[in-house]
Amino acid sequence: MRFPRIALVGDRSPAVQAHNRYAPLLEALREREGLALDAYWIPTDAVGDLSGFDGIWIVPGSPYVSEQGAVEAARTAREHGIPLLGTCGGFQHVMLEYARNVCGLSVSHGENDPDGTELLIEPLACELAGHEAIVRPAPGSRLERILGAGPSLERYQCAFALNPAYQETLAAHGLRFTGHDEEDAVRAAELPGHPFFLITLFQPELAGDGSRPHPIVSAFAAAVAARAGQPSAGGTATPAGQPSGAATTRAPSGGAATMHAPSAEVVTMRAPLAEGATSRAPSGRAVATRVPSAEAVTTRASGGVVTARASGGVVTARAGQPEVPADR
Repeated sequence: MRFPRIALVGDRSPAVQAHNRYAPLLEALREREGLALDAYWIPTDAVGDLSGFDGIWIVPGSPYVSEQGAVEAARTAREHGIPLLGTCGGFQHVMLEYARNVCGLSVSHGENDPDGTELLIEPLACELAGHEAIVRPAPGSRLERILGAGPSLERYQCAFALNPAYQETLAAHGLRFTGHDEEDAVRAAELPGHPFFLITLFQPELAGDGSRPHPIVSAFAAAVAARAGQPSAGGTATPAGQPSGAATTRAPSGGAATMHAPSAEVVTMRAPLAEGATSRAPSGRAVATRVPSAEAVTTRASGGVVTARASGGVVTARAGQPEVPADR
């Protein structure tokens, strides 16, 4: 059975709070809403052809290793009609992509180009790191349909935001600003006519304790499942083009979470709920998979397969052996 696949585009780090939320959010989506998704980590410096994915989520954690990688991921989602969610740094880089490739602007990000003269993304006068603030959805917007008509209290972890001097140009080229704070600063935007294109400066993945998905996360997951042809009640999907280089964890009841790093030297995946794990990476790459102690781990690469048993919850293997069949 195959599940809808989402690309988590970002440079994974345990120091980024949001990055620790995706595994429990995937589990909560499966258990609460019947949406079993495979999530592949794509480092920004390894972004290639993402058009085979059913959804793209550009996650927090900027400055990214590759600004261009994040921008290209946003472009793929926009041009191919792939459901797109961009949060915090994702919001900022989707804005960059739209300004450059749709509006034709030569603009930059203040975090990567602090001396730039055309800053689309500029430092906030007062950083929002660790803050909560009200967001008001625009009437008739997708954001309002997801959150409801009233104000919503959202969590932030950012220091950069959209330069309001560019709002008029972006809006004239089709981008709609659909979430504002109490000072009317832009906090969310969407693209009308796209199957799902929503970006937020706030981080919905930080809502609560991660055991109940934020409505934006649920809406994105439903759009991903719809693109893959999987009903939200938990049906199956058969999307085309399994990406190469995947690491899959399977939950006891059949749900799955998949992490993907096509060119990273080392991939580390935490799977506290998994019974086992299967990791795939390009030949010769090292794969470190974190699983419950003494669980079996099978590591497959384009050039080989090795099987080991975890000791202390971590096993690291390097590809190179002749490939043999292995259970998924």
